[in-house]
Amino acid sequence: MQTNDGPVLYSSAGGIAEIRFNRPDRLNVLDLEMAQAFAAAVERVTADETLRVVVISSEGRAFVAGGDLAHFRTSQDTRAAAAELIDPLHGALKMLAAAPVISLGSVKGAVAGAGMSLALNFDLLVAADDATFNLAYARIGAPPDCGGSWALPRLVGVRRALEIALLSDTVGADEALRLGLANRIVPRDQLEAETARLAARLAAGAPMAQARIKELMRTSLGNAYAEQLDAEAQAFGDCAVTDDFSEAVEAFFARRKPVFKGV
Repeated sequence: MQTNDGPVLYSSAGGIAEIRFNRPDRLNVLDLEMAQAFAAAVERVTADETLRVVVISSEGRAFVAGGDLAHFRTSQDTRAAAAELIDPLHGALKMLAAAPVISLGSVKGAVAGAGMSLALNFDLLVAADDATFNLAYARIGAPPDCGGSWALPRLVGVRRALEIALLSDTVGADEALRLGLANRIVPRDQLEAETARLAARLAAGAPMAQARIKELMRTSLGNAYAEQLDAEAQAFGDCAVTDDFSEAVEAFFARRKPVFKGV
């Protein structure tokens, strides 16, 4: 299933969906139409229980070069304009964070402003070696949106996050890997192939276990130690009664790879 036009392209096959930003001539700047299309695509992903992974990528030479400043320049009410643009993006990010599907970002070129915030919030991120990260908000006299202020200190620590946000210096791909902003850096011409390999590997995993891992990790920093131990015990117990868990145990002793079916 695939859509071939519009500001965001959507496709799905074999338990993997792809949401691809599709305004390459504008470096995929997030205007109102694209924000709304992204939210609609995420809603489509989270409503499909057959999906295990969603890849978020882009057409052209950049991932997303930020938000659409022209949207504010022509507005008589900039607070309302901000809400109009931000609300669909924040709604989509909330849906992605709460969903069992694993989000995998695949970025290249400029990853700036709202584009960097988006990228930081995906569960995993693969970047091309030409990717450049710049939070950029301080340059326009604004704080981060799209979860940038939530994700960045969790990835790099508060002091480094403040440096990245306040100074708006560009972070290259190698430094992004060192800081933990990206999971993998690959040559530009290998980005799509590496993304596809990683997505397929994730899609072949045990869905309930992966969903519980995602949930445990995302909620851990808000839990007390005892609460986290209780959550782990509950999650493990929920997975222990599944056919996938039994299959994995049998495969371990048979010294073969397990075949997970999502039950």
